Amino acid sequence: MGWRAMHGLPERVEAAAPAKVNLFLRILAREESGYHGLETLFQAVSLADTVAVEHGDPGIALQVLGDVDTGPPERNLVHRAAVAFYLRTELTPAVRIQLTKRIPSAAGLGGGSSDAAATLRALNALHGDPLPRGALLQIAIGLGSDVPFFLCGSALALAWGHGERLLALPPLPPRPILIAHPGVAMPTAEAFARLAARRGESEPRAAALRLEELATWEAVSPLAENDFQAVVAERIPFVGSAVSALRQGGARIAMMAGSGSSVFGVFDDADARDQALERMRGLRMRAWVAETLDWEPEVRCDPA
Repeated sequence: MGWRAMHGLPERVEAAAPAKVNLFLRILAREESGYHGLETLFQAVSLADTVAVEHGDPGIALQVLGDVDTGPPERNLVHRAAVAFYLRTELTPAVRIQLTKRIPSAAGLGGGSSDAAATLRALNALHGDPLPRGALLQIAIGLGSDVPFFLCGSALALAWGHGERLLALPPLPPRPILIAHPGVAMPTAEAFARLAARRGESEPRAAALRLEELATWEAVSPLAENDFQAVVAERIPFVGSAVSALRQGGARIAMMAGSGSSVFGVFDDADARDQALERMRGLRMRAWVAETLDWEPEVRCDPA
């Protein structure tokens, strides 16, 4: 029996990295730091990447599979998450990481952030959970504003600030969802710049939320609004066309995801969702059928 097996440590760990949509997204005033605060309701969905980690030669070796451009490995959030994990634990890295991409990049779906969170969860499991969830969240904050959500322990969460302040909520019942992407990326920095130019000196409106407004799809639906949507649709007209098609197809919620340029529709039944899929294909948009999630992504360990 090997050392890892004797100590109950796995040889290989695989973690799901689900996409997210924002059921509402409000961008608040610019802070002295230059960053804008936000208020958003995150919802995880079943469209997911996969991160697999296993012991290997010294260093961090990353292999990316799938027809999604993720840039150079050393700039990938998975690699950055691994580096941050080993710095925090002071363990010596000797690991192979395989990232299987299904979520489109620069689409507002949080794919890179979810990959980073899955990497932290997988590496922690591979090494026998040396870090508590709070420590993983601290690492996540330094990696990106969406990363903490994927470590908060819930598929639904209210977030403020830069995404680091989270309130995990009881999940909503799963619903069919359709996600579509026009094939044109919308850089987040450009989305913020366009929104700031449109607003000028005007202050974002104030809003008050009650928890009961976040407890059912019927209550959440009237809140569904994305402050980025109008400015992104000016640059990428497909966004407006796709949202309109989703609404005409019976979507309870139809809007842009994050800072764009993906759009999504939440439906009450799968038949309506599947019919809307044909509308998206008619607009020549790549589309995925999925479900909203009501559980935390799993981590699967293979024994040594």
